[in-house]
Amino acid sequence: MGNEGSRLARLKALLEEFYVAPYRGALARAKREEDDLFMLFVFAELMGVPNPAAYYTLELQPLLLERFHDWHRRQGLEHSPLDGFRCC
Repeated sequence: MGNEGSRLARLKALLEEFYVAPYRGALARAKREEDDLFMLFVFAELMGVPNPAAYYTLELQPLLLERFHDWHRRQGLEHSPLDGFRCC
């Protein structure tokens, strides 16, 4: 009985992976695009784009500076677009 339960658990894991795998990339891409838009929203004021929520997003800038380099590289910018902030 224990061996059969183990095989059923492995079969369940295999079927779950089979059904989930095609969507994993699409969900990761959607999350990355959403994160990129959020980063643009947070750093918009520093790039000269008026941001109506600058008062609220200013608090988030120190928290997101660690991810800033990866973000601007993903956007196709070789160097930081900010004049006063050089990350590479």
